[in-house]
Amino acid sequence: MKYLVTGGAGYVGSVVAQHLLEAGHEVTVLDNLSTGFREGVPAGAVFVEGDIRDAAKWLDPSFDGVLHFAAFSQVGESVVKPEKYWDNNVGGTLALLAAMREAGVRKLVFSSTAATYGEPEQVPIPENAPTKPTSPYGASKLAVDHMITGQAVAHGLAAVSLRYFNVAGAYGAYGERHDPESHLIPLVLQVAQGRRDAISVYGDDYPTPDGTCVRDYIHVADLADAHLLALRAAAPGEHLICNLGNGNGFSVRQVIETVREVTGHPIPEVVAPRRGGDPAVLVASADTARERLGWNPARADLAGIVADAWEFTQRIAKEH
Repeated sequence: MKYLVTGGAGYVGSVVAQHLLEAGHEVTVLDNLSTGFREGVPAGAVFVEGDIRDAAKWLDPSFDGVLHFAAFSQVGESVVKPEKYWDNNVGGTLALLAAMREAGVRKLVFSSTAATYGEPEQVPIPENAPTKPTSPYGASKLAVDHMITGQAVAHGLAAVSLRYFNVAGAYGAYGERHDPESHLIPLVLQVAQGRRDAISVYGDDYPTPDGTCVRDYIHVADLADAHLLALRAAAPGEHLICNLGNGNGFSVRQVIETVREVTGHPIPEVVAPRRGGDPAVLVASADTARERLGWNPARADLAGIVADAWEFTQRIAKEH
């Protein structure tokens, strides 16, 4: 099979592209490198440097499907630059869907997010929970989900949206290196490396066992497995939405303590005020992914996730 991977030079896209290659598929990566890295494109993939708005230049009937990761994803930035997120995440995807229709490519796996839910009313969060995003980023992803539903009904698109919770870890040569970095595990690892003096803990008075926010962490390789299963499960005329998470949560302080144990480094903490829009607990119900995709995360151990991320972080530091 032959697949187009948009945003395949980024963190999750590169790991999924590598998994596709290992499964024997042909892969073309389309990325404008605005946030991705050229060295993140797996060997064996065809690389096209370009924008998703121009996908029609490269998409043709020889492709069996598209896996769509190309999006801006900084929640804080989306609040101060909402137009950037509507333009790229929504406008860019609209152009991509038009290119797919024109080329007769009828299968799509979309990188969605738990940010579509906002402040949850129940935990673990099921897919039928109310969607009330608290940022333009989450709203832009939800808008795309609505667009995809319409495409499935009107044009027979076979589509699966995967709503990620907190993705972490690394897979071989592919891992997390956002700039700026906003994710907890890489930030704590930067403290272990000596690149930061301390880790900020935003709020220690939440209604959780240790007062800090609880999040559901999923290994990026487990996430990639779900994308390959989604390609098999996608059915014409249906838009299937699945949460991806382990179904259990770890607090900010549990993550920090795990990094201390894995790296052997002291991690100083500084308690800072709560950030607006940070729910106390975000944990996924992944029952739909298990039932419809046959997906079961195999790397749910937090120490293992941190160890993989630490190994990747050290390798990148040596290379640069």
